[in-house]
Amino acid sequence: MIDSTALARMLPAGAVHQGMVFKVQPLEGVSLEDIAEDPSGVIVLLDQLTDTQNVGAIFRSALAFGAKGIVVQDRHSPALAGALAKAAAGATERLPCARVTNLSRALEKLADLGWRAVGLDGSAELTLEQALDSRPTVLVMGSEGDGVRRLVAEHCDVMAKIPMPGGFESLNVSNAAAIALYEVARAQRSA
Repeated sequence: MIDSTALARMLPAGAVHQGMVFKVQPLEGVSLEDIAEDPSGVIVLLDQLTDTQNVGAIFRSALAFGAKGIVVQDRHSPALAGALAKAAAGATERLPCARVTNLSRALEKLADLGWRAVGLDGSAELTLEQALDSRPTVLVMGSEGDGVRRLVAEHCDVMAKIPMPGGFESLNVSNAAAIALYEVARAQRSA
């Protein structure tokens, strides 16, 4: 047993701990090929998303809508621990995550394995509904500030937007991911 002061020193400031802490090993990632070997359903690829709350929420939505896994860049992405794991509410332990060096090369590999990449961009010509079909889909999400980077977008088969008739042109990336994952699941079910 340790006292509350010692416990507080072990955790980030403001951490909610209810008087307990567990020391665990970091989650082991999987390879891109492990996630993509059976081309069906959806994979989520995150292009430089660094906000732990958003990434955690995306894990949660991806698991809820049946994604096969999440692909992130080994740099420019947060560890699957702490605030991210809390926001994910257990999804990081159940949904495979592949860390890759280069997202453009990962999209090339996924294309070779039979996957079609659909990137989200608020200024795209097509709506998500128009862009989706029954094919295995890699849903590419960019950071809230910069969106999907140019080289990553060039490796997408199509860029699409979520129509927003309410006159507001921006959604939080985790909300956009949840909507897009629902649309992918719907498109694949109805085909």
